Amino acid sequence: MRLDNKVALISGGGRGMGAAEAKLFAQEGAKVVIGDVLDDEGRQTEAAINDFGGECLFVHLDVSSEESWTAAVADTITRFGKLNILVNNAGVVSRTPLEELDVEEWDRVTNINSKGVFLGTKAAIPEMRQVGGGSIVNVSSISGIVGQSDVSAVYNASKGAVRIFTKSTAIQYASEGIRANSIHPGPIDTPMTTFLRQGNSQAVAESIARIPLGRDGVPEDVAYGVLYLASDESSFVTGSELVIDGGFIAQ
Repeated sequence: MRLDNKVALISGGGRGMGAAEAKLFAQEGAKVVIGDVLDDEGRQTEAAINDFGGECLFVHLDVSSEESWTAAVADTITRFGKLNILVNNAGVVSRTPLEELDVEEWDRVTNINSKGVFLGTKAAIPEMRQVGGGSIVNVSSISGIVGQSDVSAVYNASKGAVRIFTKSTAIQYASEGIRANSIHPGPIDTPMTTFLRQGNSQAVAESIARIPLGRDGVPEDVAYGVLYLASDESSFVTGSELVIDGGFIAQ
């Protein structure tokens, strides 16, 4: 068991990559708390994990709210007694062109994608300190490394913020045994991206044609990378970025 005796909190755990991460963590021995604003999906994932013998708690979590994060961490401690792993997975996408981008859309995206990572990290660190260390895995994107024409500038900016915030966290807390690393997925087939592709088969085909491995990723591709960074197998890895994109940005 790669996460035996570990307790993990995963934001955006109701569906997609977060749900895949939660299920894999539970299979590897972790007790898992999943937070999401999608209550129905969150409870379904919670039930699925508990049904196969894992231990999972769902909590309602608005990652843009400090009070919501405080409550989620408190619920984690109340239920499982400690916190070893935080996965800041929750995120939203935007395709609004720059000149059409308004302040409301900028705030919506950054509040979830970057402010949410800050608030989750801030809430988790004191509890990780109590157990002598921990692992923080922040899900960014290849859009946090390179510019892209098919997503909004605010998405690139929010994911770029996650990348450098992760490195800063890693440096500041390494002496306390708290590691921080970022994951950078490329095109992944999830419920969040499905609606963007509906009715646009040509765009989907063009996107896949740009991926050297010739396919979109699936949530499990990302989950295994998150598992590595969450586990003690990566005990000498911090401030790092793991790209999972089928070779997309290697070109």
